[in-house]
Amino acid sequence: MTGESVYAQRIARARARMTEIGVEALLLSVGPDLPYLTGYEAMPLERLTMLVLDPDRAVLVVPGLEAPRVSVAADAFVLRPWAETEDPVAIVADLVRGAREVAIGDHTWARFVLDLQRACGDLRFRKASEVVGPLRVVKTADEIAALRRAAEAVDAIAVAMRDRGFAGRRELDVHRELVERLLDAGHERVNFAIVAAGSNAASPHHDPTDRVIVRGDVVLCDFGGTMAGYCSDITRMFVVGAPTPEVRDAYDVLVAAQERGVQAARVGAACEDVDRATRQVIEDAGYGDRFVHRTGHGIGTEAHEDPYMVAGNRTPIVAGHVFSVEPGIYVPGKFGLRLEDIVAAGAEGPERLNRAPRDLAVVD
Repeated sequence: MTGESVYAQRIARARARMTEIGVEALLLSVGPDLPYLTGYEAMPLERLTMLVLDPDRAVLVVPGLEAPRVSVAADAFVLRPWAETEDPVAIVADLVRGAREVAIGDHTWARFVLDLQRACGDLRFRKASEVVGPLRVVKTADEIAALRRAAEAVDAIAVAMRDRGFAGRRELDVHRELVERLLDAGHERVNFAIVAAGSNAASPHHDPTDRVIVRGDVVLCDFGGTMAGYCSDITRMFVVGAPTPEVRDAYDVLVAAQERGVQAARVGAACEDVDRATRQVIEDAGYGDRFVHRTGHGIGTEAHEDPYMVAGNRTPIVAGHVFSVEPGIYVPGKFGLRLEDIVAAGAEGPERLNRAPRDLAVVD
């Protein structure tokens, strides 16, 4: 494949996967699969965008006003802009004419799926993730390098925040600082910036509020974004003044649990083994009912994607899997703790992409 664009290579792999599972055409609209195969991220508009991929051709159907945003990889696909007076559903229906088994993007809006079903009544629809999922889940060296750069950017933010005063500021103030720092560090978008102080952190996905951070508060900061198409995600803990013995001891348990999970994330192990490893440490310390979510999620062009580190997922870890290891301990009415790093599985063992200090940072 020397000389081919990365998109031509990915489309060739998608076609091979389609042949393997008996899919005659692949239809991709909004969502991460489209930019993965074309480099173009569709705006979520009422105007239909759709890549039509079959064994012989790849056609990207786009609204005419969006065409200037598309950088066409000539060896991968051709562009079919449509005018405001044309029917894009009819265009797609004509391109898939003769096909019976079609995979459609998991994120495609229902209105377009229903319109296509009406226009192509004899099609059998399947999820596009059956085709593209196995390709995206195993990252190439270039993709891991992109994820490593994104991780380095949030590492630097986590380190810089250790020298910032927290007391007297609102959760929203710290949230906005994290948003600005993510953008300044090269992220094209911010996916989340959770800031949760004191008892608010017992809600794992707390929305930042006007709540003022005071001395004695433990503050959970979970933030990440998308940089050059690949996502970052990190959680670090801060405490204003000295932590209480209860918080200190619980955090020590969390650090040990995360380390055990990272070491379990070896090629050949099952994804659920990582979850079991972290959970066992937390259960042994008496906090089992305070760990209320899975241990981790895959990361790549999406902040959350396969593979998931959760009980029941017996999928073997392979080199190229990249995922979070993020155990938590949440005590309602008191505090919440989480520690998260992104880990890449490789032949030499697990690699932490995040290198920021993992201790409980004492701040003013």
